[in-house]
Amino acid sequence: MRLVIARCQVDYAGRLTAHLPMATRLLLIKADGSVSIHSDDRAYKPLNWMSPPCWLIEDGDIWTVQNKAGEKLVISIEERLDELKHELGAEPGLVKDGVEAHLQELLAEHITTLGDGYSLVRREYPTAIGPVDILCRDAAGGTVAVEIKRRGEIDGVEQLTRYLELLNRDPLLSPVQGVFAAQLIKPQARTLAEDRGIRCLTLDYDKLRGTDSGEFRLF
Repeated sequence: MRLVIARCQVDYAGRLTAHLPMATRLLLIKADGSVSIHSDDRAYKPLNWMSPPCWLIEDGDIWTVQNKAGEKLVISIEERLDELKHELGAEPGLVKDGVEAHLQELLAEHITTLGDGYSLVRREYPTAIGPVDILCRDAAGGTVAVEIKRRGEIDGVEQLTRYLELLNRDPLLSPVQGVFAAQLIKPQARTLAEDRGIRCLTLDYDKLRGTDSGEFRLF
């Protein structure tokens, strides 16, 4: 893991163009090759990033991050304020709550709970920022990412939003829709999810263990 705090500007060129003007930011370079640019006011969400497989070329104070699709992030550094490198070691992985893990398993087994014609692609679908609980296809063949929580709160919606932003960069999957599934979904989380076009699904754990998907409520 490499952390660089620097005054820089960032230009992205790919399917669209984007520009971050000169400012002090955190540059995060991970061992998997990913590079992300962070500010101090967006929690964990980066301003821009490049997911692996990609490579970083450092030419003095001009850094170019490029992937196989030809997308580029060009980081122009005016001043480096601090830098840190550290080996984090092997990641043991996230240990999920037993009920939450079982909900994922049951929903995968009864994937038509999400709607008629849905089919499972994979549980724990791997991405550069963590596994998506369930990846599936709807009746029309569209890709759907499902995030499952025992208690659905705003942080779960934010987590699914990050997955959707990343998955929608993959032309083989895009466009990807989102479903936020939980036993209880807080009103604030539901409002945020619906505002972002994410569908909410309320799960009954006991019914999911013993009844068909027709007894579920979709919101």
